Amino acid sequence: MATTTLIPPAPARPAHRDGNVLRWLAAYTSSLVGDSVYYMALSWAAARSGSAGQAGLVLAVGAVPRALLMLGGGVIADRFGPRRVVIGSDAARSLIILGMAAALLVTGPHLWLLIVLALVFGAVDAVLLPALGALPPRITGPGELARVQGLKGLAARVANIAGAPLGGLAVALGGTAATFAAAGALFAVSTVLLVRVRMARLDGDGQKAKEPPLRELTDGLRYIRRHRLLAPLMVVLAVGELGFAAPLNIGLTLLAQERSWGAAGMGWVVAAFGAGAGAASLLLSVRGRLPRAGLVLPVSLLGGTTGIAGLAYAPSVALAAVAGVLIGLLAGLSGALCGALVQTATEPAYLGRVTAVASLFTLGIAPLGYPLAGAAIGLWGTGPVFLASAGVCATGALIGLASGHLRRAELPR
Repeated sequence: MATTTLIPPAPARPAHRDGNVLRWLAAYTSSLVGDSVYYMALSWAAARSGSAGQAGLVLAVGAVPRALLMLGGGVIADRFGPRRVVIGSDAARSLIILGMAAALLVTGPHLWLLIVLALVFGAVDAVLLPALGALPPRITGPGELARVQGLKGLAARVANIAGAPLGGLAVALGGTAATFAAAGALFAVSTVLLVRVRMARLDGDGQKAKEPPLRELTDGLRYIRRHRLLAPLMVVLAVGELGFAAPLNIGLTLLAQERSWGAAGMGWVVAAFGAGAGAASLLLSVRGRLPRAGLVLPVSLLGGTTGIAGLAYAPSVALAAVAGVLIGLLAGLSGALCGALVQTATEPAYLGRVTAVASLFTLGIAPLGYPLAGAAIGLWGTGPVFLASAGVCATGALIGLASGHLRRAELPR
């Protein structure tokens, strides 16, 4: 695949004032809100059509094709070009969900139908996510990629705030079919907006590569392994996610039960985490660049580990919320900087495959620690498990600090 045209020229305006970037951001936000509404509809339909265990199965099966096919999705993004793949995948998601809404009006929410939907949706996601990661360098200049990561973080916060209430309102007013229809409409809006986004093209974009897909995949993995910056970045990402994922998902729920904080108390801690992550995203959106980004990344990750350890021993909801803000701020900052460094360091022709590997760590491998963390908390309580998770995160940060290439990495101006 030819790679003569690597990155588009720097835009005349910063990313947050660039209409083209803002159209992409609106599309991305609409897609994220659609995801929230879809999962609300799926969980509601599953709960009404089966037992609690069967409902959990429906929600879990979608992760299987996502994990198994993610690396292949990266190959597809690099082979056919991310623009074509993202628009096609978003359109497919819209048609699939709207079709499901129509089917529910005829047949009702049968368990087998929901499982098929979750599997198909997860497979499309495996193609979509790597292509999404390959888009930012094609819509803005290299000096704006950190700001784009901040804008993505703000979009995620908006989706978290708006998605669940919108899904709940759709369920209350029109039932499950209407909620699926609302999700399909949001994906359709995202598709229309994406069509209007101008994207730079690589010389080989949209053309089939001559190498077999498996060879392309191994080339991508070899590219990461040999890259002086990407190799340690991926290790830091993988280890850090393993440490953060369990305590901030299953662990927080069990901690709230153990301390008798109730759902309201857990909600305050989750909100505090979101506020911290939102502040980190806002910082990058406004500043656009942080000096010595490669050093700030592991240092902020290391600081976030103190919040995880403190959360386990917080005697009150208020102090737990303070720890949540600290975790969200520092984890959000390290995550956004990791994304920006990956995109600036990777040759665009490999971005789909590199994003696929990163997404596999965050969405495929890290959740495997949930049942292990739950069993460990049942045996030893939250304190030791949260400390162990903090130790795993600290290990990732120390790996980053030990890499001279990562410590010296800078974001473009």
